[in-house]
Formats: sequence, structure tokens, C-alpha cells
Amino acid sequence: MPALSLVALVSLVSTVFTEQLDVRPPQQRHRHWAPICRGNPTNKIRGCDKYGCGSFGADRHDGKEKHQGVDVICADGASVYAPFSGELSGPIRFFHNGNAIDDGVQIKGSTYCVKLVCIHPVRYHGRIRRGQRLGRMLPMQKVFPGIVSHIHVENCDHSDPTSLLTPAVSPFAQRSRNWATVCSGNPTNKIRGCDKYGCGYYGAPRESGKGIHRGVDVICADGATVYAPFSGQLSGPVRFFNNGNAIDDGVQIRGPDFCVKLLCIHPIRYSGRISKGQVLGRMLPMQRVFPGITSHIHVENCDRSDPTRNLQRGR
Repeated sequence: MPALSLVALVSLVSTVFTEQLDVRPPQQRHRHWAPICRGNPTNKIRGCDKYGCGSFGADRHDGKEKHQGVDVICADGASVYAPFSGELSGPIRFFHNGNAIDDGVQIKGSTYCVKLVCIHPVRYHGRIRRGQRLGRMLPMQKVFPGIVSHIHVENCDHSDPTSLLTPAVSPFAQRSRNWATVCSGNPTNKIRGCDKYGCGYYGAPRESGKGIHRGVDVICADGATVYAPFSGQLSGPVRFFNNGNAIDDGVQIRGPDFCVKLLCIHPIRYSGRISKGQVLGRMLPMQRVFPGITSHIHVENCDRSDPTRNLQRGR
């Protein structure tokens, strides 16, 4: 076959393959959304600051309302990208007052529909592809000085987008039998030291010395993403305080080698299979219940043995 004809054939095959790929629904190629903000490759969600918390369901307006989206951390002026392929529509006015961050856009795809607020898009209409530049982050510090600047990400049906924003497997997941990282921002599973409420190590005194700590406290910021330390079956909810306070939630994971309870977190589900390093849920607002404490996940083996070695082997 002449060289020119071969080149033409390869080009044709490549074009046809590309066109077939483009018509496939994006959720078949990518089960999770792409990074939204430059500088935040894991779509890390804002924790808590003086203005509130960035997790889905966080209190708004003194507890009268709930946060119906999540706040993806993004520096003022940073480039913003489309989380999935779809059709743009806007503008979206979240504040309805024309302030410096009152802009945004909606993306509607074959499976997902989301509103991205506090950004200025490059355009309000037309087609956009997953990962394509969508616009730039607006100057949030002008409106809310000292806040953790962020993009408000809200599903059109007001469902929780957290599991779609975070990778299926944490970048900290380990391939060995050792436990993976439990909390984003704490890759070595660092254990809480001592504060005015007590100490976080296994066996620390509790109840004025009448009892001892039967677990360990893994440091975790309020609102942070929580991951499964090993693969297993979920069961719950697990109520540690039994009083319905803001952190009285948790889940158990039982695997072939380990069984553990993770408390003071809200899991994405209470039953079913989960893989090591997969997103498990989010840290609850511990500062609301114990102001000034080192926020943490209580990690307790089902047989009440010491989990410290399993947590620290990955260091």
C-alpha cells in the first residue's frame, strides 16, 4: 500500500474512533468528576471557618436551613474547569445582589446537572467538555474577608455531589495489607495528642480515671473527606453518644482481617461493600460540640484491641 494511502487510512480510523468516543456518555468514561479548580486536584472541600462549613448539609442561617451544595476550595482568580461534559446555561445569580461573586453557570449533561457558583464563566451557553476551561474564580475575599475561598457546587436536584467530586480511590490508598489514610489532610493517620478534653491515644484515661480510651483519635478537620482504611462490608449507623448531638454518627467496616468502628463521621451509606481508600463520608462538626478540641475520628476495633499499629504502619 502506498505510504500516502496508509496515512490517509490511519487518519480516517482515528477520526472515526474519536467521533465514536465523543458520543459515548461521559459517565461511561469517567465515573467521577474532573478537578474543578486549578491547584485543587482532588476537589478538596472547605472545612469550617468563621462563616460556616463547606460540607453538604451543613447549617445555614443559624441552623434554620441546610447547605444544599458543597464548597470546593479554590483560590481567588484561579482557573476553573468543567467537571463533566454538557451544555452550559446561565448566568446563575446566587446572591441576587450584584456583589463581586454573584455569578455562575449551570452544566447539564446526559446524567448530571450542576450549578457552579462564585465563578465567572468564559461563556454562558454552548457545549463544553470535561476538563475544558470553564472560567475563573471570583474575588471571594472582597465579600467575605478571611473565608476559605471556594466554588459553591450544587446539584440541580439538590442531592449530595460529594461522592462524585472525590476520587473513587484516595490518592493516599496503600497497596499493602496496611490500612490506608483515613482522613484527607492527614496522610499518616496522625493521632490526636492531649488537649483540655483529654488525650487521643489508646488506653488514655477517661471519666476522671475511672475508664480508659478503647480506641484512638485520628486527627481530622471538621468537614474533611473520610476514606475506608481497608475493604469490607459496611453496617450502621453506630451511635457513640446516643444523644443525637451533631457528631453522634458513624459506621462499622468488617473485612476478612479487620473489623473497625469509625465514629464522629457521616458515611455516604450505612450498608454495602466498600473498597480500601474509597470515599466513606465526611467528618462531622466536632467543634460545635467540643469547642477547642483537636477534631478527630474515633477509631475503635470491634474487639476493642489497640488499632495504633495498623494506623501507623503506612508512615
